[in-house]
Formats: sequence, C-alpha cells, structure tokens
Amino acid sequence: EDNLIGEGGYAEVYKGKLADGQFVAIKRLVRGNSPEEMTMDFLSELGIICHVDHPNIAKLIGYGVEGGMHLVLQLSINGSVSSLLYGPREKLSWPIRYKIAAGTAEGLLYLHEGCQRRIIHKDIKAANILLTEDFEPQISDFGLARWLPENWTHHTVSKIEGTFGYLPPEFFMHGIVDEKTDVFAYGVLLLELITGRQAIDSSQQSLVMWAKPLLMQNKISNLVDPVLGDSYNMEQMERVVCLAAMCVEQASVQRPQMSQAVEILSGDGSTLEEVRRRQKSKLQRTYSEELFDADEYNSTRYLSNLNIHLEDLLEPDDSINDYPNNDDDDDDDEAFVEASEYVKSPSEHEEENSTNHEDGDAEKLSNVAEEKSIDGDKGKSNDVDDKKE
Repeated sequence: EDNLIGEGGYAEVYKGKLADGQFVAIKRLVRGNSPEEMTMDFLSELGIICHVDHPNIAKLIGYGVEGGMHLVLQLSINGSVSSLLYGPREKLSWPIRYKIAAGTAEGLLYLHEGCQRRIIHKDIKAANILLTEDFEPQISDFGLARWLPENWTHHTVSKIEGTFGYLPPEFFMHGIVDEKTDVFAYGVLLLELITGRQAIDSSQQSLVMWAKPLLMQNKISNLVDPVLGDSYNMEQMERVVCLAAMCVEQASVQRPQMSQAVEILSGDGSTLEEVRRRQKSKLQRTYSEELFDADEYNSTRYLSNLNIHLEDLLEPDDSINDYPNNDDDDDDDEAFVEASEYVKSPSEHEEENSTNHEDGDAEKLSNVAEEKSIDGDKGKSNDVDDKKE
C-alpha cells in the first residue's frame, strides 16, 4: 500500500523498481464486469500502447499477469498535471504550462496522424498527462483508446465512457467519437492551464460553460490564473487562449486538427488573425452536417443532455469505462475493433476485416494471450520493445 501512487475505477498504479535500479509505474487491472471483459480491456490497451513510440507518450517497458494483469511503464517523476495544478505543491509557472500545452499537442498529433492507423485516445485530461523530470508532458492511460481504420470517419458508441467535463457535445447528442473528441478534451486541458480551474468544480460547474463568455469577449485578464499574476508571456497566452476557444467549439467541424494546434503554438510567425482566417477557410461541411447541425444546437439543450447522464457518472476525475457488449445493437459491434485484433500490428490489420465480429470471442482472446506468451505461472514481465513500430 505504501507504493500505491494512483487509483481509478478499474485499475491501481504502484511505484516499483526493476533489478537494474530503474523506477517504474505498474498499472494493475483490479476490477471489471467479468474476467473476460478484463482480459479484453487489458489486451486492448496493451495492443495500442506497444505500437506507439513518441517522447510525449508514456513509454511501455513490459507487461505480465502474475497477481493480476499489469502494464509496466516508465515512472513520471513529477506526477500528473492535475496533481501539480490542484495539489498542495508549488504551482506551475507559465513556461512549464506552455511546455505542457505544446508537448501534449505534439503527442496527440502523433496519435492522430503519425501512426500507421489513427488512434483516438478518448480520455485526454489533466490526470492523464504525466510529467517527466524536466516537465516534458507524456500522454498516458490508453484504457479507452481505439484504432480508427483509414476508411472510417468515426466510432459510434451507445454508452458513456470518458470523464465528465471533457466530453464534447456530439458525444452526448449522437455518440460520435473521432479525432475531434480528443481536440475538445485538449481544449479543456488548455483552459485548465490558463485558469487554474478544474474541468468540473466542486459545485459541478463546467469550466467550458464558465469560460465561454470570457473567450467570446477575449477577456484574457479575467481568464488567467490569479496565481500567475503578470508572470506570463502575453503573446503565448493569446495563442493558447485563441486555440482553447477553437478547440471547445460546439460544432466539431469548427475545431482545428492537431496539426493546426501545433502550428499555432509553435509561433511560426503567423498572426492570430491569420490563424483565425486560415481556420475559417478550412471549415468544410462533412458527415457531421447530417448528424449535428450547429445552427439548431444551443447550450440549454446541451446542459439538458448532461443532466440526463449526470446520475450515471462517477466522480469528476474518474473515468467511466463501460464498453458496449457484443450482445448490444449492431452499431456497437461495428464501432469497436475486437480486442483480440489490437495486439496485431496495424499493417496486419489492413489485411483483415477489422469489423468482423464472430461468436467465440473468449476463445480468440485465449489464443491471443497464448500467442503473446502471457503466462501467469512464470510471473515475469515480458519485454515489448520488439512490438514497437
């Protein structure tokens, strides 16, 4: 218990030490609706995180199953963004906050555009952004992440999964999950870095709803965390505020891609007016025109939908990991690639039909576990470096 450093709805994270003296974080799955679902969740997260390699993504060192299925990750010395923003320790300076904003954008850009197959994280939040010794941000916790095949525009889900305060309107309205889901959550993270406020405060007020009027009027001084005082770069602050406003737009098509977010924060010489003009020119109606009409959308309807789901949600900083079962409607079956497929490389996926959901998933998971040498009797963490792309 002394080594317990984090706990969520379905997992516990412990501090550990390898034989070579390296300190690690051990994430162990401890709860699930069924053993089969726990196995599926484990293989799903393992299959994604072992195929990513980026400075702004948490590094997987190994995995094992003795004492429960667990992932072994590089330990982030400075904890999470949320622990520093809202904890008792010294508050984050503006240069560090800007570094977090820029590094997280780079990590998301890699997931969305740098992998062989797009990855939607689905749970970007301050608690899932870990900080290395030099405060380099690393995106962690891929328990809800999903591959998004090349010819798919989005996933559609029927059950709530994610963290209240970071979920976009189209998720509640239509169950749509795509890159813009992460973009919205990233915008909320930016607002947290700017204001020092939590995504949902103790009175259950949404940070986005609180900030929207100030963003529309560009009242930066009213947005900035009082802890910062005047100790921040005004040009950087203007860029982050502008980007945050774009990322939390109600209509997903009006939010930028992460490549645009990286460009804005890089300060490539473009003025904010040029950035806004380019963003406006790139707005094109896509599938969301049929599914989500921004002209008919209003915040009252959004809040009504939030209230409907509020009773089903956990505490504001917990994740809700309810996955649709294969016995649900056909749309849910089509929305998720089988967990047994995740442990394969993306190139192997292209040779198969990723949406073929046959009976006997339990047998497939058993075969995958055997193939990947997940041996509970050995009790050793298996090296996964050879699985990285």
